[in-house]
Amino acid sequence: MPRPTTKTELITAVNTEWDKLWDMIDTIPVGAQSVIFNFGDNPKLKEAHWQRDKNMRDVLVHLYEWHKLMLEWTAANFNGEAKHFLPEPYTWKTYGDMNVGFWEKHQSTPYDEAKAMLCKSHGEIMALIERLTDEELFEKKHFSWTDGLGSYFVSVTSSHYNWAMKKIKQYVKTCV
Repeated sequence: MPRPTTKTELITAVNTEWDKLWDMIDTIPVGAQSVIFNFGDNPKLKEAHWQRDKNMRDVLVHLYEWHKLMLEWTAANFNGEAKHFLPEPYTWKTYGDMNVGFWEKHQSTPYDEAKAMLCKSHGEIMALIERLTDEELFEKKHFSWTDGLGSYFVSVTSSHYNWAMKKIKQYVKTCV
């Protein structure tokens, strides 16, 4: 699916990837949804997240926390508070450390709560997208605080859902 460039395309992409994510999760037996991931020593799985996210809950809270970043960033800037997308002290070079912090924060979050949190934040993201116009989403520099709001929505939704599906697919291939 090509990267969205309109509000309609964005909504379609987000809904499509969201539905595919839950269709995939729903194929996993309930008991296996809480099992520790075991990706073995696959040399192709080099990125830090393969070691960081150890179960389905970890993947869901990761998505939730990125939704929260988006919601808090846009709310602050819409209210006149200049705020960067990544919280201090993180940058695009160090955001991996932030992801580890998200992981640590949620180690006692139950799986069912993670699902509920993600579903709620997804609904909030969709409501925000619905309130915005094509111009607000995709016109370069429409807002002084971002080059393009739509690309952030793509990153925290459809692209991130696709990332989660790749991880879950690998889990299913090796464990279920």
